Amino acid sequence: MAASFNRNDGMNYAPVSISKPAPVCGPGEFIFAAMALDHGHIYGQCNGLIEAGGTLKWVYDPDPAKISSFQKAFPDVQVASSPEVILQDPEVRLVAAAAIPSERAALGLKVMDHGKDYFTDKTPFTTMEQVVAARLKAGQTGRKYMVYYSERLHNESAVYAGKLVHEGAIGRVVQVIGTGPHRLNKPSRPDWFFRKAQYGGILCDIGSHQIEQFLYYAGCKDAKVVHSKVANYNNPDYPELEDFGDATLIGDNGATNYFRVDWMTPNGLGTWGDGRTIILGTDGFIELRKYIDIARDKQGDHVFLANHEGEYHYSVGGQVGFPFFGALILDCLNRTEHAMSQEHAFKAGELCVTAQDVAVRVE
Repeated sequence: MAASFNRNDGMNYAPVSISKPAPVCGPGEFIFAAMALDHGHIYGQCNGLIEAGGTLKWVYDPDPAKISSFQKAFPDVQVASSPEVILQDPEVRLVAAAAIPSERAALGLKVMDHGKDYFTDKTPFTTMEQVVAARLKAGQTGRKYMVYYSERLHNESAVYAGKLVHEGAIGRVVQVIGTGPHRLNKPSRPDWFFRKAQYGGILCDIGSHQIEQFLYYAGCKDAKVVHSKVANYNNPDYPELEDFGDATLIGDNGATNYFRVDWMTPNGLGTWGDGRTIILGTDGFIELRKYIDIARDKQGDHVFLANHEGEYHYSVGGQVGFPFFGALILDCLNRTEHAMSQEHAFKAGELCVTAQDVAVRVE
């Protein structure tokens, strides 16, 4: 199915053909479990795996309220009495988790030690020591430490943009600009959200989405953090919170990146954040308006393309799907690396820690 699109000229640039992915396995062929329900992204992680054919068998969390909410979304799941029930079940191939950020790496090491693949929410790390330990453990065990970089993996406009880039629609990518604004909703946030040692800092947390996208779209295997800064402009009642951050990177292939993340989405916006990405190539550019086209369309998944043949608008919501999850299941079953390489997952996590560590704090 080709994505629908509008154009303003008579040129004949065909959109990339893409079909929504089908499940890659049957019921019971790929069994996974969920634990550490500290962040709501766990629902997206599990939904993606189930849509791709995975079977959710177990859930564990010490908080009964979190378990109750999870059961409403996944009524067939069994509640484990302890993490060991999941870790010692030979049927479970992968554990999905969304722990407090500072605890994600330790849980991953434990999961891999039990011979299972690990699928964590972003950010995967909050310290460089965690990066080193996870790299070592993955090498020792041969298990996967995959990361839910949802702003690319679970967004249809971002998926479609990847297809356009890889088809050569804009030539060689030379720069990626990303904005990741979020609504703060302070009363709904848990205590750990405001403690830097636990959430890792804004560049480490939501900045991880931006760095991962840069590496992917620009085809970089590594990058250097040239400059980064953070600030708390609007939340003096929570001095450890960073509500603004930005960074500049240069990739190993010469491509450059600038991104900005913040917790300043105004209440009048019709969604939690006007996330955008601009991908500049030698023969054109792509802009993604991921979650809203402000003041014009409450729906997201808008892809705008301009190249030598013309200007195009692709509306891809509900048409592209999320191929990462099926590819991840097949990678776990076949021990391949098609969904995302282990090095890519680690490098994005490492660079966001670096950006956080070297950041200038604006007072």
